[in-house]
Amino acid sequence: MSAASHDTRGRTVPEILGLAFGAIYLLVGIVGFFITGFDDFAGNGQHEMLLVFMINPLHNIVHILIGVAGLALSRTLSGARTFGWLLAVGYGAAFIYGLLAVGEDWDFLNINAADNVLHILSALVGLVIALMPVRTAVTDRS
Repeated sequence: MSAASHDTRGRTVPEILGLAFGAIYLLVGIVGFFITGFDDFAGNGQHEMLLVFMINPLHNIVHILIGVAGLALSRTLSGARTFGWLLAVGYGAAFIYGLLAVGEDWDFLNINAADNVLHILSALVGLVIALMPVRTAVTDRS
């Protein structure tokens, strides 16, 4: 097998973080459907919770999409960086949305204060994935 067809480098920290967060968000989205089912798709009156986080079926789908994006993109460093920016921008926006929407009738994602904390932390993790320096060593052991 030639060196060109076999990638011998290890995963970088941004790739590992992207894959881990992708897997976690995918799992949370799937588990969420066991709690919410598919009723009241974008409702906020049911108060169904996963641990301390309020969810609804639409919220679950968002988690699944983020998880799939993380798993798909984080196979390469550039993809992981892209996923990091998606987390940073998307969850930064979700945090701002949550500041305005918590407790409002129009809150279609059914967000509570715990969600807001998770959203800002996810945005920060996205920045770490997107901006973390990576040291790569180039060796020629032919």
